[in-house]
Amino acid sequence: MSSTNVNFPENLNISPSAYPDRELNSVSGARREHSVFGDVAQREAIEKYGIAGRIWEAAYFLSRYIDPPSNVIFDPPFIGTSTISCRNLVILELGSGAGMTSSCIAEILNEQDMLIATDLPDVCPLLESNIRVSTTSAVSSVYVRPLAWGNEVHSAAIASELLTFPEGSVPLTHVVCSDLIYFPELLAPLLRTLLQVTSPPFSPSTTNATVNVVISYKLRSLSKETPFWSAFGLWFNFEPILVKDTSSADSQWQRFGASAVYDPVFIFVGCRRPESFSWTIPLDDSDLLGGKGAMGNDSMKSDDTKRKAEILQLL
Repeated sequence: MSSTNVNFPENLNISPSAYPDRELNSVSGARREHSVFGDVAQREAIEKYGIAGRIWEAAYFLSRYIDPPSNVIFDPPFIGTSTISCRNLVILELGSGAGMTSSCIAEILNEQDMLIATDLPDVCPLLESNIRVSTTSAVSSVYVRPLAWGNEVHSAAIASELLTFPEGSVPLTHVVCSDLIYFPELLAPLLRTLLQVTSPPFSPSTTNATVNVVISYKLRSLSKETPFWSAFGLWFNFEPILVKDTSSADSQWQRFGASAVYDPVFIFVGCRRPESFSWTIPLDDSDLLGGKGAMGNDSMKSDDTKRKAEILQLL
C-alpha cells in the first residue's frame, strides 16, 4: 500500500464505523443494516480501498437528511425549493466512497432523475458494485464516473456527457459531499472541483445560482479545516440545516447534528454567490485557499463575515 495513495495515508489504522443509534434511531433501517455497508463488508473494503471503504459518520446524517422518516422535517428540505422542485433532479456526488449516500439518493429518484456518483478511478468498482447490490429501485439512471478533485479532464468528461443526452443539456440541481474535508492537501482541489461543477455547463446559468451544494461535515480538526471554510465562504453562500421532530409537541427547531455524542456534525446547504461567476479562479492551489480571485481581485483574503462566525459559534 503506497503512502502516495490518498486512500492509504501513512500509518492508516481505522475500523468500521458503528451506526449512531442515539442520534438517528429512526432512519431507514434497511439501508443501515445492508450487508454491503455492515461491519464485515467495511473491514474487507478498508483492506482493499483504504479510507474509501469505510462508512464515515457524516454519511449517516446525510442519508437521514436525504430520506427522512415521516416524523422529521428539515429546513430547508433536500428537495423542495421552488427552483429545484419544477426540474428533474440531476445530482452529482463527490467522493462517494463505498456508496451508502449514493444508494440512499438512488432510492428517492424518479424515472426522469439522474445521479452521478464519483470517486477516484480505483474506487469506482467498489462504488458501482455496492450501489447495484444495495439499491432496490432501478439503477438505469445512476452513473458511476471517475472524478479526482481538481482534475479538469475528469470534470470535463462528465460535463460533456451531460451535454450529449438525447433530451439535450442536463444541468445539475445538486452537488452532494459527505465527510470530504479532512486532509489539508486536498482542501484546495476539493474547492476547485466545487467551483468547476457549479459553473457552466454544469450550472444552467451564471446569473441565477441554482445548483444546491450540500455538505455533510464532521468536525475533526478545526485548525486544519478552517482554511477550507474561509475560502469556501468567499465563493458560496451557505447555511446550516435545521431539524424538528413533529411527533413531539415540545419539539423546537435545532441545528441538525447538534446532538452528536462525540465530534460535532454539520450539514450545510448553499449555492454560488451570483457575483462569483465573473471572478477568475486562480490556478495555484495556495492562491485559491488564500482568497485570490474572490471579490474580483488578486489580494489574499478570507471569509471573515458572519458565515465563518456562525460556524465557530455553532461548535
